[in-house]
Amino acid sequence: MTAHYAPFNDRWFYALVAVGLFLNATGLFAPILEPDGALYACIAKTMAQTGDFVNLYAVGSDWLDKPHFPFWVTAVSYLIFGVNTFAYKFPALLFFFGSVFYAYKFAQLTYSKLVAQVTALILLTALHGVISNSDVRAEPYLMGLIMGAVYHFYRVFDTRTSFPQRYKLTKSVHLLLGALLTGCALMTKGVFVLVPIGSGLVLHWLLTGNWRELLKPRWYLAVLLSFLFTLPEMYCLYQQFDLHPEKVVFGETGVSGVRFFFWDSQFGRFFNTGPIKGQGDKFFFVHTLLWAFLPWSLPLYVGIGKALARVVNRQPKSPTQNQPEYISLGSGLATFVLFSLSGFQLPHYMNIVFPFFAIIAAQFLVGLKPLNVRRWTIGQTVIGILVIILIVAILFVVQPAQVGLALGWVAVVTLATFILFRQTDLLSLTGRMVGAMLVVAGILNLFLYPTFMYYQAGMTAARYANQQPGLSNRPTILYEPGTGVGGGSFWTYEFYADAPTRYARSDSSLRRQVQSGPKQVFTTAVFADSLVARGFNIRRIAVFPYYHVSVLTYAFLNHETRAQTVEPYVLAEVK
Repeated sequence: MTAHYAPFNDRWFYALVAVGLFLNATGLFAPILEPDGALYACIAKTMAQTGDFVNLYAVGSDWLDKPHFPFWVTAVSYLIFGVNTFAYKFPALLFFFGSVFYAYKFAQLTYSKLVAQVTALILLTALHGVISNSDVRAEPYLMGLIMGAVYHFYRVFDTRTSFPQRYKLTKSVHLLLGALLTGCALMTKGVFVLVPIGSGLVLHWLLTGNWRELLKPRWYLAVLLSFLFTLPEMYCLYQQFDLHPEKVVFGETGVSGVRFFFWDSQFGRFFNTGPIKGQGDKFFFVHTLLWAFLPWSLPLYVGIGKALARVVNRQPKSPTQNQPEYISLGSGLATFVLFSLSGFQLPHYMNIVFPFFAIIAAQFLVGLKPLNVRRWTIGQTVIGILVIILIVAILFVVQPAQVGLALGWVAVVTLATFILFRQTDLLSLTGRMVGAMLVVAGILNLFLYPTFMYYQAGMTAARYANQQPGLSNRPTILYEPGTGVGGGSFWTYEFYADAPTRYARSDSSLRRQVQSGPKQVFTTAVFADSLVARGFNIRRIAVFPYYHVSVLTYAFLNHETRAQTVEPYVLAEVK
């Protein structure tokens, strides 16, 4: 596989890695995106401010959906850096970088240094990975935890003795680290994380004649240790929910947090029988990956096809490789099939196996003959140019505040990329894709997202209130009638407001709170009008435009028609 090419020069590789790190880091300062990111940021904010690391609260009520681990990490980050956008996103970015490190180390063990280098650069530049480091949810955490667990478990199984002495850890330490990372992954998403962690190892053992590994006690010890490391999660859920069957959760009483963790949050969504439902499409991730893994989706699909053909024909991947690696294929495809069959699907779900997909795409590209590399370089360059043309077209449609600077960014990065990478070899192929994604990430995070986030009315209103002397120290009531966690633009107000906030979920609740005197209230204009009809006295302080920016439409993107798509929120004094 590696006979055609030597590894990249270290200077070039480290320079490209630095660019990859930078383009992902540009998302650190773009405001937090509604709805999910803002909700999670508020949950961790409450945890940090109250010092209660056991109970999860959202919208002033008990919250049961995601496990605790990301909230613990984020709350600690708040305590170090303060409650701000950077502190919310920074730990997730570190876990993402951890996934790049572990993917590199795993590919270096099983293939070659060149495959490891290409793997790292692919993972740093896959589109939805870059997006998820700006719109932070659980996936960056899972990428690092899952890839790290697989790496350490593989080191337990691997019997080679050629590792440099300074890198050697005992198998017991690798087993412990793998179980610890698995436990943290369980406390991030639930029991389905065992599929990407375990399925690839099992397939690898079966296809390489090592099926007796399934009988060895050490793997059952690993499973036991993994669940032992989840005991903090079990304790918290038991304390908050199982000990309090009187609490109303999902409109019911007697809800078990432990049962939800092991069944409803995972199998309930898979079979669409739990309290949170969706609409499953068996081919959803087939077409989602085409854009989510850009600019590497074509090498990925061809690489998977060739890998499957080798499995069917039982051909080794290289005459110089005595023990083919099937972990990446097994973990990636098993998770792909599982999510495709699920009744609840979202594009970012597939991010957790991007490290394995990066390895598959990298080993395919490195295995090409020089003539085919030249052809793929041309083809990938066309894809990169089309992506850049698309982002420039979006710039002209959106017309952000500094559109001239944005176009300058596109021109400088594109020109520099083609000057530095003029050849048609593998280094130029990867270098051009890194350059293309630097254009995309820079435009998204530095120019487009700040423009879109202005229409998160809650964030804009909170910043307005923070800057007004008469408003900055006044608590704000967030009037959002209904049950559950709600939606709209209330969470970004809660997160970005310096003064305390509290919720009123009904007219009667709001009436009780304003009986002692006028109160500062943030709500939609429609809700404000309904309060006037119910006898409340409302003095509007300011009005803010709102749009659900995580669901973009052309009408909103187009600066000429954007005003027609927004609805007003108001900051008002209510008595």
